[in-house]
Amino acid sequence: MLSTLRPALVSSVAALAVAGLVVVAAPTSAVATAKTLIVAVNGNDHAAGTVSAPLATLQEAVKRLPAGGTVDIRGGRYYQKLDLTGVTGVTVEAYPHEHVILDGSRFKPADGRSAMVNISNSSQVTLTGLDITDYRSKELNAMPIGIYVHGAGDHLLISGNHVHDLGNDNQTLGSFDINAHGIAAYGDNAAHSITDLTISGNTVDHLSLGASESVVVNGNVDGWSISNNDIHDNNNIGIDAIGYEPTLSGANRYTDLNRARNGVISGNRVSYIRSQGNPAYWEDGTWCNCADGIYVDGGTHIAVRNNVVTGNDIGVEVAAENAPGSADFVEVRSNTITNSLYVGIATGGYCDGASDCGDVVTGRSHDNRFIGNTLRNNNKLNYDSPEILVQFYAYDNVFQSNTITATNDAGALLGTVDRADADKVSGHNRSDYNTFAVSGTTKVAFGWLGQTYSSFKAYQKATGQDLHSTLSGAKPGS
Repeated sequence: MLSTLRPALVSSVAALAVAGLVVVAAPTSAVATAKTLIVAVNGNDHAAGTVSAPLATLQEAVKRLPAGGTVDIRGGRYYQKLDLTGVTGVTVEAYPHEHVILDGSRFKPADGRSAMVNISNSSQVTLTGLDITDYRSKELNAMPIGIYVHGAGDHLLISGNHVHDLGNDNQTLGSFDINAHGIAAYGDNAAHSITDLTISGNTVDHLSLGASESVVVNGNVDGWSISNNDIHDNNNIGIDAIGYEPTLSGANRYTDLNRARNGVISGNRVSYIRSQGNPAYWEDGTWCNCADGIYVDGGTHIAVRNNVVTGNDIGVEVAAENAPGSADFVEVRSNTITNSLYVGIATGGYCDGASDCGDVVTGRSHDNRFIGNTLRNNNKLNYDSPEILVQFYAYDNVFQSNTITATNDAGALLGTVDRADADKVSGHNRSDYNTFAVSGTTKVAFGWLGQTYSSFKAYQKATGQDLHSTLSGAKPGS
């Protein structure tokens, strides 16, 4: 909405004048022509779009803003979708202190990706303060999405929205064709990336996602931030930064162009992300506890910092599911990771179960740093999984200055997978200056390159790792 110049802007103009620079003020008419339109449930699309004569539909308001402006939505429930394709300089927001609900219950999602709010090939777009819910399907071919950004785009802000209780409710056991998203950005334009994308301060919860993610950046998304969101009680991944999927195809698929990159995942709370009961994760007669709180899957140059990740299947994972690719130059720093059902931090790939693991099924993890994280009481299912797990095809990674407390019966602090030393890629990982402890058990276990050691001293001597780290709470002699 229109307002007077902010004090910071006035101060900046004054500072430029003092510095002797010529300042040309925007003409009053430029400010006066900035447009705000009002939409209300009792509106009329033939009205003027003012507070006293509001419009009825969001789409009519956007259509009337070819040069940009603001759509203010009065409180109420709207059975409407919103399409922001090819727009510039448009803000869509809830009217101050009013609750706006976009209800998808009257729509049948089409095959493929479809959304309650679609943002495509647009720039300088802000979407804020909306409650988006009940966009659902039971069809395998449908992928319902709350907010969907795709094509190219820049200067996009998605903030303060509540996306909840939507998704794909198909019950085909073991099917990875079940998919949905809460908030998704797909950079599917090889010529132009999605850049300067901010997803901040949203709440995303109670989603039925199948094989997909709550909040995701995928493909040609270069320069982005996912910060200060509350993501909880969804049946698959909380936050994901993805590379190497067929978002871009052909010659571009296995290139850096098709990777979420140069991003920040910070200050989020991600909790109770669990795949128990999710039909996509029914494996061999049981549920897979496979849902990551935060996942970097093939992304690069990403900072994951200062997040609180609790009660998920897996806390934070850095890996690459597509075998030609890798997750690299990711820094996981100063996160608190607790109460995971399976493992706190995982990195590296996995193979097909062959005894020699000679066939690479997933990608690699290299040049990643795990620094200053706090991990405690992970592996609540007591599967003897560790607080930190290093799998196959992991090299040149650093684990340093973490505080790690194991509470399961095995006291598993660092872990490995059998025959990780035989994949001919793993190695040159470094771990040191960590603070290890066990609580509720006196046993300890450390794994490194496929070997497991039942004492800290034996582990240090055999591997040369963690020579400056400490261990407390273990039985004497450990």
